[in-house]
Amino acid sequence: MGLLEEVHRQVAPDAGAPRLTRERAWAILTDFTRSDSLRKHARAVEASMRAYAARYGEDPEAWGIAGMLHDFDYEMHSTAPRHPLKGAEILAVRGIPDHVVYAILAHADYSGMPRQSLLDRALYACDELSGFVHACALVRPGRVIAGLEVVSVKKKLKDKAFARTVNRDDVYRGALELGVDLDAHIAFVVDALTAAAPEIGLSAG
Repeated sequence: MGLLEEVHRQVAPDAGAPRLTRERAWAILTDFTRSDSLRKHARAVEASMRAYAARYGEDPEAWGIAGMLHDFDYEMHSTAPRHPLKGAEILAVRGIPDHVVYAILAHADYSGMPRQSLLDRALYACDELSGFVHACALVRPGRVIAGLEVVSVKKKLKDKAFARTVNRDDVYRGALELGVDLDAHIAFVVDALTAAAPEIGLSAG
């Protein structure tokens, strides 16, 4: 039995759940996440995912919601493997679609869920890099993200003391799995976060 099947065996999805919308996903996030920094991270990953969905001609709502909810249970279950496995059970109960729950499970290497779809690979690629780009912008004068250069981000990636909780291997592997050049991926995420700057505590300049 696969992990997602096991989740459905343990919890019965709510057949009466309302249609999946960004507002409903935001309500789930804020129900479980009090930290302002985690909420901003969720919004940053959502922005990157929506931008990539537009690029690939995919569903921006589903992709954005996957980005928003990928760490929604982190405050409750901050240690592996409870995060995101326990969170997946909650999402199943709330009627979140299987492919979104699967992508959230697959963003954690230790879940054992291989990244199969473009959605899976995009979420993995956007998670750590969005957090890192956000950190790079926060230390700029005025927290201005517009004009943040790829070379500056890559320089900070080599500085292990900067944003030390960001897994550099995940950043590099994410671009590789998504099949995009790292420089282009960084520039794309910078642009996505620039568009969402006011919502994530940054200035667009």
